[in-house]
Amino acid sequence: MIRIGTRKSKLAMWQTETVASSLNGAGMETEISSMETIGDKILDTSIAKIGSKGVFTVELEDQLASGTTDIAVHSAKDMQSQLPEQFRLIAFTEREKVNDVLVSLDGSIDITDNTRSLVVGTSSVRRRAFLKHYYPHVAIVEMRGNLQTRIGKMQGGHCDALMLAYAGVKRMGYGDMVVMEFDVQQFVPPVGQGCIAIEAATSLEAGKMEQIRACLNNPVSEVCLLAERAFLKKLEGGCSIPAFGYAVLDGGELTLTAGLAGLDGGRILRRTAKGSAREPEILGKAVGEYILNNGGREMLAEIRRLQSES
Repeated sequence: MIRIGTRKSKLAMWQTETVASSLNGAGMETEISSMETIGDKILDTSIAKIGSKGVFTVELEDQLASGTTDIAVHSAKDMQSQLPEQFRLIAFTEREKVNDVLVSLDGSIDITDNTRSLVVGTSSVRRRAFLKHYYPHVAIVEMRGNLQTRIGKMQGGHCDALMLAYAGVKRMGYGDMVVMEFDVQQFVPPVGQGCIAIEAATSLEAGKMEQIRACLNNPVSEVCLLAERAFLKKLEGGCSIPAFGYAVLDGGELTLTAGLAGLDGGRILRRTAKGSAREPEILGKAVGEYILNNGGREMLAEIRRLQSES
């Protein structure tokens, strides 16, 4: 029996049921335990003000530590770059398309048309920074909550469009509402977007851990995520800073594009580098060091100062 912990949102449950189905197909019985995390409960405050470390994970980790559950299912992009030492990510699933998309009830929306007023809802500091940089004419409103809540707010007139991850939009069946797909070379996704991460306590029985990993882990996703997460760890970042990172594997060569944006979108630091697929974390760390040494350290200090004052 594999006991699985998850958040209660429809998207989290979809991801968890997909994981459970894979485990069932490999001959393992599963039991799902769902709960709300602090990030789900506090919707009137930005993630940066709640605190970026573990806002969607800490309660699930408490279950893992107590042995109530064996694994926790997460959106990989929600995971902090440095896990507490008693936990580890043991598997990364096959990745969905990583693009950000614009979702609206109005199919005529054109974000490039600066003669038309447009209000876009997003809770992501990275997306806000990119929108301010590339589309400064667009008005942006804070939009927290699960996907259904956000779409409900859009339907209620809070905004004209939402900026979301394609993966969640597709998984929840809202693909027909996509009016624009952003180029990943321009709107580089956050670390881990489109991938499901499986977390376990290091105390989990080794044989069970290996069975789960053998069933769920996608080696290509793992190599890419290890590089991306090593970059974010070097920046000591989480989902409250406008950092981004996307790795692609081609044969034995790994290409990582990653960087950092200012909160106002005025400046974007970006670096693309290649490295060996056998040493993904070395590549991620090197790109992180480059960003820090070329203005990133000062930019991070300014981001944290502004967030503490807001």
